[in-house]
Amino acid sequence: MRIRATVAAVSGALALSAFAVPAAHAATTAPNVTFSNMKVNSGKAITIGATSIVKVKATYTVTHPSTVSLSNIDTGPVLYRGTSAESADTQVVSDTPGTCTTANSTTVNCSATITIPADELWNSDAGTWKTGGLAVNRTTHAMKWQNDLGTIPVRRAAKLTADATPEPVKKGATLTVTGKLTRANWEKGTYGGFGGQSVKLQFRKAGTTTYTTVKTITSSSTGALKTTVTAGSDGYYRYSFAGTSTTSSVSSAADYVDVQ
Repeated sequence: MRIRATVAAVSGALALSAFAVPAAHAATTAPNVTFSNMKVNSGKAITIGATSIVKVKATYTVTHPSTVSLSNIDTGPVLYRGTSAESADTQVVSDTPGTCTTANSTTVNCSATITIPADELWNSDAGTWKTGGLAVNRTTHAMKWQNDLGTIPVRRAAKLTADATPEPVKKGATLTVTGKLTRANWEKGTYGGFGGQSVKLQFRKAGTTTYTTVKTITSSSTGALKTTVTAGSDGYYRYSFAGTSTTSSVSSAADYVDVQ
């Protein structure tokens, strides 16, 4: 897997961006801190486009014995896939150490930014990631990794189009609605057709605000969509995709049809 030089000490990790992580020293003692209340992107799924560089905020709490000072300890959040943040094949550490405010003599509340560039992801990286924490003693270079602080979905962004023809159309005539469902290919930096997916054709009558589902169709192997309906009244047609565990939900822009 690809490794950035700044975190090359994290052997085997796909480390996308990180605060300085030095080589570990076996003879030193790891920082005596504990992470909790880790929340990344406010708990919402992280959606990444084909060429996006996505920045998300993480907040967390660090507790420590009153005899331990944090003045020489950097902390930050970690996103990873696998059983361990330290040995994960896919891993992202915060850009810089977290910024913390003191809650009491043994607790600080922190925030940090995590940057995820699409061009350092494999398509297979989409799915559920875990959250963890990393603490580094700046003097001894000792590290503490903490696992299993929560989960966060990381999804490939989807795009969807809709085009209803003919326009205008006579009432009772056949209206054809075409479109295409695509999703981000992180490895190629493009969007490719997403086939075999259930997509809803929806209609909103002019003067109203609510869409209703007309029918559900399946995208072709290239992501193409095509179906017909009977024109009844003026309004807006769109396609809507609910998403999957690896791909974001999306609705197309609405296409207005004048029924005469």
